[in-house]
Amino acid sequence: MRRQRDKAVALRYHERTDRAPKVTAKGEGLIAQRIKEIARENGIPIRRDDALVELLAPIEIDREIPQELYAAIAELLSWIYRANNALRKEHSQP
Repeated sequence: MRRQRDKAVALRYHERTDRAPKVTAKGEGLIAQRIKEIARENGIPIRRDDALVELLAPIEIDREIPQELYAAIAELLSWIYRANNALRKEHSQP
């Protein structure tokens, strides 16, 4: 049995300026590893969701996600907001 290659898709979303999240990076193997490394270095939360990556991978870089994926991305954004709040609380405690 062949091992599945590591894949990653990075999204950007600014509530005030973007109508919808955009794909900013994507790749497999070493590129996927580098995307995750950059995210870690910059304190960006990483969530593993293989099914969502498969849906996002065909989208071109700098393109908004299609409306059909809004519900899945809304769930992801909710997770990110919770993760960011948890990190803030963790860093603000003495």
